[in-house]
Amino acid sequence: MEKRPRALLLKFPGTNCDAETARALTSVGFEAEIAPSSTLTREMLDGVSLVVLVGGFSYGDYVMSGRIAKLVTENKIGDALKGFRDGGGYLLGICNGFQILTQLGLLPDCSLVHNTSGRYQCKWSMLKNHAPNSPYLSKLPEEFEFPYAHAEGRLVTADPADAKKLVADGFAALTYSTDENGSFEQIAGLQDETGRVLGLMPHPERFMEREDHYDPDWDKQERGNGHYLFASLFEAVSK
Repeated sequence: MEKRPRALLLKFPGTNCDAETARALTSVGFEAEIAPSSTLTREMLDGVSLVVLVGGFSYGDYVMSGRIAKLVTENKIGDALKGFRDGGGYLLGICNGFQILTQLGLLPDCSLVHNTSGRYQCKWSMLKNHAPNSPYLSKLPEEFEFPYAHAEGRLVTADPADAKKLVADGFAALTYSTDENGSFEQIAGLQDETGRVLGLMPHPERFMEREDHYDPDWDKQERGNGHYLFASLFEAVSK
C-alpha cells in the first residue's frame, strides 16, 4: 500500500473547523490526524509533511485572536514549528490559523484586527491569485471565489507602505477583488519567503464540491475551488 503524506491538524479550545479540514485533506490523498493542543509535543512533528492551524475561535479570541494559542504552542513545543518549516515542512493557517501564524512570527510582520464594519462578516468573496507558482495555489485560476467568516480579519501593518511592499515583494499571495473588511491593499492571504507557509482568511475547506456553492447552477469547474487548493498542496508535498 502506497504511503500517504501525513498532515497534523492542531486543535485548540474553540477550534471548530478541524473535522471538515481533515476531511478535505483526506479527500485529496493526505493521511490527516487531529491533535488537541493539550497533547502536543515536538515528537508529534516527526514524519509529518504538513501542519495545519484550522479555523474557529481559539480560546474564544480573548485578549486578541490567536494570542493565547500562540502562547500555548510556544509553551508546548517552543520554536519547533520554525524548525519544521526550515526542514522542508509545510504550514497552512486558515482564518484563526492565519491569525496564529502571524502571532508566531511565521509570516511577514502584520496584524489581523477588527473589520472596519465593526462586526462579524460571513459571506463569499472573489479573490485574486498573485502566486500561481505557490504549492497551495498552482491549480487555481487568476481569480476565484471562497467563503469567509471572521470578525478580526482586517490585515494591517505598522505603516500602510509596508503592506504595499508585501504586495510588491510577492508575499501577498491572495487579495480580495473588492474591499471586504478594510485590509490594507485588500490582502486576504500571505506566504513566507519559502512559499511553504501560507495563511489566508477565507475557508477553502468549505468549498470542496460544486454543491457547496450558494448558486445551485454554479458550474465553472468540476469541483469546488477548495479542492484545487488542497490538490495543489498534495501534489507539491508528494514530490
